Amino acid sequence: MVRDYNNRHALEQKLRSAPTSPAADHLMVGHWRTMATVLARAGREETVRQAIAAQSDLSMRFLGPGEWLVVSEVEAPSGLVRRLEALCDGSAYVVDQSDGRVVFRIAGPNVRSILAKGIGLDLHAAAFAVGGSANALCGHIPVNLARTDEDTFELIVPRSYAESLFEDLMKMGRAFDLTAAFSD
Repeated sequence: MVRDYNNRHALEQKLRSAPTSPAADHLMVGHWRTMATVLARAGREETVRQAIAAQSDLSMRFLGPGEWLVVSEVEAPSGLVRRLEALCDGSAYVVDQSDGRVVFRIAGPNVRSILAKGIGLDLHAAAFAVGGSANALCGHIPVNLARTDEDTFELIVPRSYAESLFEDLMKMGRAFDLTAAFSD
């Protein structure tokens, strides 16, 4: 028996009737982002980190000692994996995570106050610099949190948690009139 599977975004139902104009505080959900986990071989961690960090179009997110989540907004999944494997030159294992994760980008003047309702990290600019990332819990959901700009954070979550995280973030931002939509 042949089965045809339709690939759809985990939040398609939730964001179908999204507002046309974003409010000051806005949650953007990436349609499809390319990302891969890179796990350096023992003793090669710094070599791998430097090779990937030198790529200006890739964003590295800390996952653990010698392990990073690498996000690209320009590469296709297979292209990113091939590129990372070439960069690491056998010094790391690379696994595509694109279909298994969802990227939330929350921005606005009240973003720290919104996130503080569910994340137990100090998000002050002095403690969590632009470019910084950490693994955290948002409520009960494991996320990889990264600060990408002055008032912008990205949360990367396993696809199976995307709907729960979306609902939690919308509740956390209700007092600030948080809006949400798919990003371009």
